[in-house]
Amino acid sequence: MKSKLIDCITFFQENFIFNLRYKILKDVINEFIVCESIYDHRGRKKKLNFDKRFIKKKKIRYLIYKKKFPLGNSPWQNQALQREFILKNLSHLSDEDYIFFSDPDEIPNPEKLKNINLKRKYGIFLQKSFSYKFNLYNKYESPWEGTRVSKKRNLKSIDYLRQKILVKNLKYSFWRIDKEKDIQIFNNGGWHFNNILSPKKISLKLKSFAHTEFSHEKFSSLKVIKYKIKKRFDLFNRGHTFKKIKLNVFPKTILKEIKNYKKFLL
Repeated sequence: MKSKLIDCITFFQENFIFNLRYKILKDVINEFIVCESIYDHRGRKKKLNFDKRFIKKKKIRYLIYKKKFPLGNSPWQNQALQREFILKNLSHLSDEDYIFFSDPDEIPNPEKLKNINLKRKYGIFLQKSFSYKFNLYNKYESPWEGTRVSKKRNLKSIDYLRQKILVKNLKYSFWRIDKEKDIQIFNNGGWHFNNILSPKKISLKLKSFAHTEFSHEKFSSLKVIKYKIKKRFDLFNRGHTFKKIKLNVFPKTILKEIKNYKKFLL
């Protein structure tokens, strides 16, 4: 029996990016699993933002993590708990099924998923990175180590898959058995659409996600964010300036979709 392809993400507020993801991947993915928590990663209660209209679509399974995060947990620990909740809900799958895990803004290249043959224990999709706009290229973070993949039989922790399966592991000496090296690299592996959001939603993201160091007003104020988008400057003061590129760098299937979002095009 042919292995199924399962696309997994955690969710915060990225409905239009999920809509783009679904349209790009629906012909190759067997099931989309979306997990949203009723708390942000800092333990504060939040409303559920996932558009309920998606739930009626074929192939989409929506999970709600309802447990309150333990008092004293770091945002990183809370993020890990939400990720592992996905793993606990994969019992209906076979050991040979492929489990893909991405951040919500990472979309794997569907051409790489067709007839995928994972010859190693884990896989990393190297992706082109874009910031603020679909055609504002971020060369500084390209290729981006985005989507990870593993067969279900090898998947013991989604957080481990995300945090510890890294390209740099392949550079370590053979005697560094603490570094997982059974990794396959997928070049031209898709797109990382980072912070392609309204300034207001970028601000909310910075005040809610695990990187607490970026919640300060010097990063998260609306005025600062609007200025940096206008100037095409990096959000985190790293001296990066992003470059506008021609839309023809995208495959026709992707181009067809992103043209529907004119406010996120230059």
